[in-house]
Amino acid sequence: MTTENGPAPAQSPTRDRGVTGPKGFRAAGVAAGIKESGALDLALVVNEGPGQAAAGVFTTNQVKAAPVLWSQQVLKERKLTAVVLNSGGANACTGPEGFQDTHATAEKAAEVLGVGAIEVAVCSTGLIGERLPMDNLKAGVELAAKELAGTDRAGLDAATAVMTTDTHPKQAWAAHPDGWSVGGFVKGAGMLAPNMATMLSVITTDAVVDGDTLDQALRATTARTYDRLDVDGGTSTNDTVLVLASGASGVAPTPADFAELLTAVAGDLVKQLQGDAEGVTKEIAITVTGAVSEQDAVTVAKTVAEDNLVKTALFGSDPNWGRVAMAVGRSQATVDQHKLGITINGVTLFEDGHKAADRAEADLSGRDITIAIALNLGDGEATVLTTDLSHAYVEENSAYSS
Repeated sequence: MTTENGPAPAQSPTRDRGVTGPKGFRAAGVAAGIKESGALDLALVVNEGPGQAAAGVFTTNQVKAAPVLWSQQVLKERKLTAVVLNSGGANACTGPEGFQDTHATAEKAAEVLGVGAIEVAVCSTGLIGERLPMDNLKAGVELAAKELAGTDRAGLDAATAVMTTDTHPKQAWAAHPDGWSVGGFVKGAGMLAPNMATMLSVITTDAVVDGDTLDQALRATTARTYDRLDVDGGTSTNDTVLVLASGASGVAPTPADFAELLTAVAGDLVKQLQGDAEGVTKEIAITVTGAVSEQDAVTVAKTVAEDNLVKTALFGSDPNWGRVAMAVGRSQATVDQHKLGITINGVTLFEDGHKAADRAEADLSGRDITIAIALNLGDGEATVLTTDLSHAYVEENSAYSS
């Protein structure tokens, strides 16, 4: 669709639908008895085609969970019909038996859906080191297959079933005026750090897109969205982002248009992750400009985002620019303190190597905080999202496995 001023823009993401927003997808979220609480704990997302192109990006952690190893293998074919996801157990560090459990999960889904196990990806999240209750999990797959639906409610149930310490489900959907759309869900609240932000995410599209294009678009999107969220520096064993394309709209967008909408939906999901991070009281955006390269800008922003002295100061609403300067200086990026500038919530507190204003002029009483770091050395820039380090974060993570 075009207008007098050129191509019509895609709509901004909404949060009233998710993986079932695009045509050709059904989903379900059920209580399989994996969690002792009886909450929803198993999700199934099915691509009904006509296309089955898919791609995935996974954790860079060298300790990888069994479902990550399995899904990496099956996605070599760039094709998926279904994804099974469970919460209540990560199935990580469980040895060969854990991998067999993942394989059995895929085989069970393949059996009930009438497809091959190689067309089924598996994702798990929860406590590391424990085997999953396979009888419950297999029965849950059967139940989920019976409850598959293409409704918004079904998509929300799937988003709910993957939650661990999340306080609410997270989903987003956006449509292009040419008649195709992208939708998805994400879970994650702690152990969140780039490479990727620790979470599980399934994204769907009814655009006609081949597997290689999906892979390229997903990697570019991940680098600028999921990889730019850092809550606590912990890169998980189970990080997985999957994108599935049904082609049900019959529309083949340009790679640029597809990447733009995919990035918009992923960016909204990441913003939701930030807002629901464990113990969060401040949502912080750290923007670095003037770096010698984009990678240097990312390095500086990540270093500041992960610094506990910075995070605790922000929890206390203290615009302590000295801690920010310290973190910038200890990064592995090129930095010249005599050209450095630090602005917090719109107030420049440090400039050209010396104090520029009284830090009390910066008001940090609200939830949203912006830190702008000007290196003044080049054209590289990047923004990383993070949160504060609060009492609640410490308390929640100290009691996670008990």
